[in-house]
Amino acid sequence: MSKPRSLALPPRTRARRLVTARGEFAVLDTEPSGGTHGTALLLPGYTGSKEDFLALLGPLSDAGYRVVAVDGRGQHESPGPRGRAAYRRRALALDVVAQAAALGDGPVHLLGHSFGGLVARAAATAAPGAFRSLTLLSSGPGRVARPQRIRVRALRGALALLPKERVWRATRWLDSRGEEPGEADPPEIVTFLRRRMMRTRIAQLAGAGRLLLHDPDGLAELSAVPLPLHIAYGADEMVWPVPSLAAAAEHTGAHHTVVLGAGHSPNVSHPEELAERLTAFWQMAERVHPTGDLSGRP
Repeated sequence: MSKPRSLALPPRTRARRLVTARGEFAVLDTEPSGGTHGTALLLPGYTGSKEDFLALLGPLSDAGYRVVAVDGRGQHESPGPRGRAAYRRRALALDVVAQAAALGDGPVHLLGHSFGGLVARAAATAAPGAFRSLTLLSSGPGRVARPQRIRVRALRGALALLPKERVWRATRWLDSRGEEPGEADPPEIVTFLRRRMMRTRIAQLAGAGRLLLHDPDGLAELSAVPLPLHIAYGADEMVWPVPSLAAAAEHTGAHHTVVLGAGHSPNVSHPEELAERLTAFWQMAERVHPTGDLSGRP
């Protein structure tokens, strides 16, 4: 889970509803400063939300990109059904395709953080023509590390048995272990994190957790995606094993970024550096595929 350090909206940012052919989604929509180079669609991770990208929106928009961060169905401020079937991988992927179409800017750069990377990969496979490039940020392919599998199983089990408020308190206790004195979250962030947990559908949390635990390796699928591909993560990534991410980048020929000093959420801890890496990749992708031509990778 990413935890924003501030909830302040960057300049030129609107919180709004994106109306698509598959329903409405809550988004943060940031207009570029000056001329527009393109549009990027950002998908958050497990137990996360669009606010995970708040620190990244400003630097990306300053570089000339329209940036739209979205809550997926049943996630935080986006409505979602209660039924389990609604949160299968293909359904979530088709939502993303519909979101890209509703933005009205043609093919968009797609980025998925953590669990969002699994959804982004499926969306790019389902409709590659909707996207100009694909970035997996702190995300597989491959299985999540064993401590994270244990954590996801525990959360899914608790949600099936306990009121969400009790699950929230237990999650906060687990998150607090190992924190240094003075590093506790500010009260407004704690309030936000609780509200996000309370608003997110249990079916979404259970479905996303199931996909994290049982998602296929995905390397062959990713290799077949006919888009410029970028695999990025922090040097201290702990949800996916770093060697498996490096091997995936080498196997697929992806553009490869390692953010030194960052953990699972470079979007929060190192937004300026990450923005520079992302825009450099996007500009390269645009030079190689200026009209969305899907003939290969840079």
